[in-house]
Amino acid sequence: MAEQPDEIESTESDYSRPTVRNPQGMRTGYTTGSCAAAAAKAAALMLLIGREVDQVTIRLPVGQDATLQIHRSERLDEQRVLCSVIKDGGDDPDATHGAEICVTVSRNPDLSGLKITGGPGVGTVTRPGTGIEVGEPAVTRVPRRMMAESVSEAAVAAGLEPDAGFVAQVAVTNGEEIAEKTTNARLGVLGGISILGSTGVVQPFSTAAWRASVHLAVDVAAANGLPHVVLSTGTRSEEYSRQLLDLPDMAYIEAGIFSGPSLKRCVMRKIGRATHVGMIGKFSKMAVGHFVTHVAGNQVDTAFLAQLAARCGATPEVQEEIQGASSARHFQEIAQANGLMQVIPVICQMVCDESQKLLGDDADSVIVDSMCFDFDGTLLGWASTSPDGIPMVVGAPAGSGG
Repeated sequence: MAEQPDEIESTESDYSRPTVRNPQGMRTGYTTGSCAAAAAKAAALMLLIGREVDQVTIRLPVGQDATLQIHRSERLDEQRVLCSVIKDGGDDPDATHGAEICVTVSRNPDLSGLKITGGPGVGTVTRPGTGIEVGEPAVTRVPRRMMAESVSEAAVAAGLEPDAGFVAQVAVTNGEEIAEKTTNARLGVLGGISILGSTGVVQPFSTAAWRASVHLAVDVAAANGLPHVVLSTGTRSEEYSRQLLDLPDMAYIEAGIFSGPSLKRCVMRKIGRATHVGMIGKFSKMAVGHFVTHVAGNQVDTAFLAQLAARCGATPEVQEEIQGASSARHFQEIAQANGLMQVIPVICQMVCDESQKLLGDDADSVIVDSMCFDFDGTLLGWASTSPDGIPMVVGAPAGSGG
């Protein structure tokens, strides 16, 4: 998605309602980092000038100004002021949409610039690999800079030096509950959500943000020395794979539509084994080399599936039925009804083969596995580039090997 909007609009809301639309006409949102920066600036202004502000303007990393509404302003005592902003994800809301991002600001003349601390609802980093020091609140680099710049602007507006010392505590109302809907715990961020955002703007349906979150999960696994990760195409297939693979929680990465980019990231981070897990829909696409598997990007090729079924003994009538299948799941039902389930390990083997083609000269640096499940969690087939197969738990159902 393009970062620069074509249209500016004026809105008034209790949310930090975005003031821009992207070129596709969809309303953009602001990141938790932008919300924290705005709340910090409002709190600093109220602390220094003694009056509430209804809205503040901050500078976004994309080079634009943004005006955000202030939801709550409270003077906690003579030294501390709390302000908050309600996060609005625009037309692409996520788990943090509607969250109240709170910042309490106090003066500290012994400091130069801004010190950021974590309050309730903001996670604490407990493992390396996130780009934040272990033990620090989960506020990433760009939001930290935005908060510091915003508080500095407030200081200058009040007649202080730009490097005047302040402390800002970031908190999120119900942040621990919100975090349960995210992958924070898997990344070692415990006790709340992360304050994120590299551009300050949430672009609707931003595949870039999604891909970045997958890359971060791979980076964290690598930083913690994991030799084997699972790249799942969805939540259910990941849950099913956990029953068969004895790996730490951090090893399970929901790659979603980004099976190929996440596999390449594993090579980049020198992770020695990656296991694709999924269901027939995504696997039927990966088997022909489509490793960004969004439904809008490529459709299930039923003619291809009919050819595979023919290799496994499908009659011309069944082949014709498969070509007319409405979905990959429908194909699976036809294969099952006609005793053609040996086609699944064939597809799994093709997923491994196409993965090696995707990696090219780097193919030998990583073992690639594939495990295909049905919709009830039964392992239908698997394959591996290792002659020893996949190291499944003792007593796991064998499925059909590729």
